Amino acid sequence: MYFLRRLTFLVPLMLVISLLAFVLVRVAPGGPFDRERQHTSPEIERALKAKYHLDEPVWKQYLRYVRGLVYGDFGPSLKYRNHTVSDIIVQGLPVSLALGTLAFCFALGLGIPTGVFTAIRKGDWAEHAASFASLLTICVPALVVGPVLIMWLAIRWHWLPVALWESPWHVILPTLTLGIYFAGRVARLMREGMLTTLQAEFIIAARAKGLSERAVFFRHAFRLAILPVVSYSGPLLADLLTGSFVVENIFQIPGIGVFMVNSSLSRDYPMVVGLVLLYAILLLVLNLLVDFSYSLLDPRVRHE
Repeated sequence: MYFLRRLTFLVPLMLVISLLAFVLVRVAPGGPFDRERQHTSPEIERALKAKYHLDEPVWKQYLRYVRGLVYGDFGPSLKYRNHTVSDIIVQGLPVSLALGTLAFCFALGLGIPTGVFTAIRKGDWAEHAASFASLLTICVPALVVGPVLIMWLAIRWHWLPVALWESPWHVILPTLTLGIYFAGRVARLMREGMLTTLQAEFIIAARAKGLSERAVFFRHAFRLAILPVVSYSGPLLADLLTGSFVVENIFQIPGIGVFMVNSSLSRDYPMVVGLVLLYAILLLVLNLLVDFSYSLLDPRVRHE
């Protein structure tokens, strides 16, 4: 029943998000045809506004937009003429999904073992080195990591291609750039969760019963220690699946991140609102799945 109640709130919540995005993008300075104004006459500009119903009041434009959403129509793109927002999403989302999924797997595959290692080896020099590396990855943004990886691995050593999205080799650099930051966050969460769990009373009782450290770790500690990572993986996966705007622009990857940046700069209203709604849908659905996974890992959540 809890998850059914959560689902019933999705529709009104999406309406609120669409209204906020619709209004805020129109309040921003500039318009979709500002760059063409010096090359077109006022009559042509008025005709363009009439074609896309931009000459109507905002409330009427929003009602027209919501009516289109009911039928799955996000409207036409004002920047990419003869293309709808749905066409752009269908074109760019698979690329962003592939990049986000790979970066997500990399972040978990590196972050979880690192967090466990630093918790088990607490106070050791190796723990300090791993913790410093995790903290460093969090502090250095992708805007810096990407160019550094390109300079060393692509330009200087010629190991990997610089940019684009054409072969498996093109995937490595953007995956590393996008995943390294989140791997550091996962490692920190896993470390704190493991340290807290290992000090719990039921862990002490399990050791008092004579269970081996391996059994204590895998049967009791790990299942609860990973809960903070599970909670974080919802927004993490949504952020990765919708694509990192910075990473996709650095490596010229044709995902929705590039379209989001270009559409924001050119005030492509339908495109910006459509991509905001896409991000919101992914975030809400993934958070719901995370809550479900949380209840499977922790029986106390199911009881509540």
